[in-house]
Amino acid sequence: MNPSVPLARRSKSTLSAALGFNEKLFASREERAFADAIDQGLAKVEEGLLEELQFTDDLADVTSRYLFEAGGKRVRPTLALLTAQLGTGATDDVITAAKSVEITHLASLYHDDVMDEAQMRRGVPSAQNVWGNSVAILTGDLLFARAATLIASLGEGAVRLQAKTFERLCLGQLHETIGPRDGENPIEHYLQVLADKTGSLISTAAEVGIMFSGADEALREPVVEFGEKVGVAFQLIDDVIDLSPQPEKTGKTAGTDLRAGVSTLPLLYLREQAETDASAAGLLARIEREVEAAFDPDAPAEGFSSSIAELREHEVTRRTLTEAHRWANEAIAALGPLPAGPVKKALTRFAEQIVERSS
Repeated sequence: MNPSVPLARRSKSTLSAALGFNEKLFASREERAFADAIDQGLAKVEEGLLEELQFTDDLADVTSRYLFEAGGKRVRPTLALLTAQLGTGATDDVITAAKSVEITHLASLYHDDVMDEAQMRRGVPSAQNVWGNSVAILTGDLLFARAATLIASLGEGAVRLQAKTFERLCLGQLHETIGPRDGENPIEHYLQVLADKTGSLISTAAEVGIMFSGADEALREPVVEFGEKVGVAFQLIDDVIDLSPQPEKTGKTAGTDLRAGVSTLPLLYLREQAETDASAAGLLARIEREVEAAFDPDAPAEGFSSSIAELREHEVTRRTLTEAHRWANEAIAALGPLPAGPVKKALTRFAEQIVERSS
């Protein structure tokens, strides 16, 4: 079975679309020229990705492009192109690094969906639902190899960064899988998982823009810190969005992560509160029973929906929003050393709009 997603599903990547803000953010002629430069770089990245995601094997050629053609905002290459504007802009090396980062992200989706037993990804059936676990895993491996080949052309420093990032991605998934150890704080454990699984690759995207554009080396640490913190904020907002009653906006049924057995931050906060609060303990017990029942395809979903609605309105979800805002604010604060201008403006707005997604 070799289905392909129509190319029409992929929308043109632009700075505004990738980072989710209004094009009017850049009003002056200089700022519009800046945005155009990013968009031109994204067009090169998109064209390059189409070339890189081709394999001589017929099956691999289809499976490797499957999730790419299903969509994606290209946030990571956009960040690389943005920070590159602090130097000489979208050099050939920046474009190569941006492609490698996006292919690494794409590869991780194939593996994540197998481990999470996800049914859908980007609005289409997940790869393992189409071809099975083995093909999905091997497709991810092929993509990781292609990303490594690209980054190897940029020298030893790039290879070391790629290896370090890949190590963190794997450790994040491992720690998510095994859960907190005895004596480990579950909330601190969860936040570290988010930093490793999401923050690490976003920070790498921002870092390669500095590395390969000749930008001031002093700006490298600030953008790395920004990327990691904004990645955590992004995932915390996803925890809140998972409880949304509007699937037409979120793309998934309310409580999808909880149904899959994922302990999101609202649930972790609820468990903590349940130790001293009988009402929280009652809600937690109902959710845990209904999560277990959710694995039974014949079990009714009505009760679970009621519990999700209660969790959505609970204090612990407001605490999660507060925590997301804290991470986003710290990401913005990390940008302090960057010079005033469109790069700093775009990165700041990106962090702000991330936490606005829940409203």
